[in-house]
Order: sequence, then structure tokens, then C-alpha cells
Amino acid sequence: MLYVDIPSQPELAQLWSERGVARVSIYLDVTPQTQQIDAARIRLKQLTAEAVTQLEEAGVDKRTIWPVEEQLQDLMDDDEFWRLQANGLAVFVTPDSLRTFRLPNALTESAQVSDRFHLKPLLRVVSTPQHAFVLALAENEVRVIELLGHQAAKEIRVPDLPKDAASVAGTATVNTRSYSGRLGGGEGQKVLLRKYCRAIDTALRELLSGRTEPLILAATEPLLSIYRSVNTYPALAGQAIRTSPVRIPAHEIGAQAREIVEELNAEMVGEFAALYSARENEGRATTQMTRAARAATFGAVDTLLVDMDTVVPGTVDDETGEITMDESADGENYGIVDEIAGRVLANGGRVLAVRRADIPQQAELAAVLRFAI
Repeated sequence: MLYVDIPSQPELAQLWSERGVARVSIYLDVTPQTQQIDAARIRLKQLTAEAVTQLEEAGVDKRTIWPVEEQLQDLMDDDEFWRLQANGLAVFVTPDSLRTFRLPNALTESAQVSDRFHLKPLLRVVSTPQHAFVLALAENEVRVIELLGHQAAKEIRVPDLPKDAASVAGTATVNTRSYSGRLGGGEGQKVLLRKYCRAIDTALRELLSGRTEPLILAATEPLLSIYRSVNTYPALAGQAIRTSPVRIPAHEIGAQAREIVEELNAEMVGEFAALYSARENEGRATTQMTRAARAATFGAVDTLLVDMDTVVPGTVDDETGEITMDESADGENYGIVDEIAGRVLANGGRVLAVRRADIPQQAELAAVLRFAI
């Protein structure tokens, strides 16, 4: 089983706003298989040593470094923490605090040190769906299935989820020809199915509250359309698995749902490419890092695509947005693309982390602007 805690947009914004003498960001591969977790603990020890070296080379006081190193050592020694893992782990530590996020997908391992956290790898997890839910819906049963990265999908328990349509209706069946007011025939059946779907939607609110992951329906008509008509979750996917999910194992439904997730990702990138092309002709799109940094500083970026793997060391001026490049990352500079992305988020813009092949002109970034600058 994967134990995942993906950061929300508010948590991401809070991490980005952190500033201080020593902000250490560590990403490493882990495994949900407890018997093989020692390799990850050893790798964390090595990445900790890399981070300490960066801090020392930057001239950070030892009294500031020691608490950072001590917290990471405590994490390495926490057997209970390592017992519950997923495929990736992000660790953010300061002299006063340590935060971790267990991620469904593996990320490029790194240790970054600056006066702010290195967050771009997290943007991929937050902005591009790797995590989704499937509502497997039929008159006689309802299941919720969770999809995490490339792991086999698994059914999850949702409190107060109805057993079936009849139990919600308080009848032996929702398929009846007798009439009692409106409740009879095809019209009465739809009334009862709508009540069933509303009960499901209500039960899902606690699970889905504050989330942005896709919810994919696996159902046939008329339930498919009826559920859409009462749904209150904004991220309900337009695509659906149009088959009865009864007696289909969770992993098979998950395989079909994963195809829809890939389609959603491709659509998102395609929509950006079309928008970029249109705005480029208006002077409101750029792949130039210097221009994007200035636009992000002044709140002009609406949507930003960034290469999830590239780190460009340097700094961005807080007032002008002017960038200063550096040869390597150390305790005195940070990833420029990272900083641009953070400023876009802080000004209410949207950031998508993708592979470079998906970015116009295969640049490190591409920005669509709210206004020319």
C-alpha cells in the first residue's frame, strides 16, 4: 500500500514564501516495501552530507547547520516513519522545522540549499494528474477506486457511502412499474436514482474536499448522466469509462482510468500550445527566461510551463525581476525557473511542470502573459 500526502496549492504557496539563512530541499526515491527501505535511508544520509557541504561552502554558521543536520538524522532513525512510504519523498528542512511529503511517483534525486526551498519537482505532482479517483457506479453497488502513479489501483473505503440504490430509496428495488405519486415507471426510477447519486456525492465530499485530482466515472446510462447532473466536485472528468463496473476488478478499472489520465495530461499540454501560439502573435507569450522573470515579478504571467528536471542556478531581483546567472547551485543562489514559478503562483497564476519536449521550442519554460510587458 502507498502512503501519500500530496501538498495542496496553499501548502505549496506557504513553502515558497519561506525565506531564511538555510532552507534545504531533498528529493529521493523510496519504496513501499518495508524490507527494502534501508537503501532509501542510506541515500538520505548521503544527500544530507551533500546539503551540509553546500551550507559550509556558503559560509553558513555551524550553529545554524547543526539543527538542520540533527533533524535529518532524527528522520533517518525514525523506524515508524520509514514503515509507511510511497515511491518518492520530498523533505524540506530549516534550523527550526522539518516537513515531508510522500509522493506517488519517483523524482530525480537531489539536495538543494538556498534561502528558499526548491519546489519545482513538486509542481509536477500538483499540476499534472498522477493521482485520480474512480467512481465505479451501478444500481446494485458503488465503489471508489484510487489511482496512484503506476501502481495497481485499489478500492478505498469511504464513510457513509451508500450500499446500493435500493437502500437509499428504502425499497426492494428501484425498478418498479407501480406508481405512488411520481415514483413509478421510468420517471420514478430516475427520481430514485437521482436520490442515490446525491447521497453518493454527499459521501464523497469529505474525501474530495480541497482536492483537484480528477474523479473519473465508470458507469452506463442513465446513471452516468444522472450522476453528472448532481455532481458538486469541480474536477469531475469529462471522459468516462462507459461500461458497467460490476464484477470488474479494481486494477482493471484502474488501467482504463490511467488511459483517461494520460489523455487529460495531453489535452492540458495541447491547450497550452494552442494558447501560446495565439498569444505569441499578440506579444503576450515568451520562452525567454529574462522576459518571463520580469513578467512574473510584475504579476503579468497567467500560465507558465516549466521543464520539471532542469535547474538553472542564479537569482532573480525582487524589485525588477532581473536575473543573475551562476555556474552552480550553492547556499547563496537558487533555481531561477523555480523562483519564476513561485512568483507566478504568488500572483494567482497557473504553473504546469512537464517534460521539455512538451514546452514550445523545447525551452526551459514558456509563459503566456495577461498583458504585454
